Amino acid sequence: MSETNARKRQDWIAGMRVMLPLLPGAVPFGMITGAVTADAQFTALQGIGQSIIVFAGAAQLASTQLIADAAPLAVVILTGLVINLRFAMYGASLGPHFGSLSTGKRALIAYLMTDQAYALSITRYMSDAEMTPMAKFRYYMGGAAAMWVVWTAATAAGYFLGNKVPASWSLDFFVPLSFLALIVPNIRDRATAIAALAGGGTAVAAYSLPFNIGLFAAALCGIAAGYAVEVAVGRNSSRRGDDR
Repeated sequence: MSETNARKRQDWIAGMRVMLPLLPGAVPFGMITGAVTADAQFTALQGIGQSIIVFAGAAQLASTQLIADAAPLAVVILTGLVINLRFAMYGASLGPHFGSLSTGKRALIAYLMTDQAYALSITRYMSDAEMTPMAKFRYYMGGAAAMWVVWTAATAAGYFLGNKVPASWSLDFFVPLSFLALIVPNIRDRATAIAALAGGGTAVAAYSLPFNIGLFAAALCGIAAGYAVEVAVGRNSSRRGDDR
């Protein structure tokens, strides 16, 4: 194997390796999502196909529950869009790294984007300025593809076996844990800490609202709180600079 091919292979393996610790957390989340689609009377093609087409755990879970509750179609669609709105920000963040790639490759990156793939990839890119766009692509795809395979398999297992898992196992407890594992390491300053607290507190307080309206409120409150803190910090920094 040539040095070039060996390097390409290493990029893929590195992406897979860094994703491995997060894959176990996706299994119970995927099984819960699959079991919920079965409870909602989705066919196997619909339940498993949802993971292949949508591939967005939180949005899948919320929209399935809304469909089961006979929520209006507009509410189902809007809920999915709001939950997945963060991916637009992820895409904007990754844009400078992948802007030179073909449309097909960028579409594949967008399709396979998850919180885990984004967080792990952007962290690597920021620490290694020497990576080429193609090396970044291979690294991203190694981890993202591994997550796709595990997620799809887990939702299929959940669809067929989820109702047979004892309730005492409390698989649903792993859903918030998998998100906390991503959120906590990325709370690096006052703005992100306040945003997390505001969003989380609002989500808990508004949990009982119908049609997952609490998610909208939590997202808006978190964004508004984080933005307000950033503006305040920026103003204070400018004043200190003027004083000098």
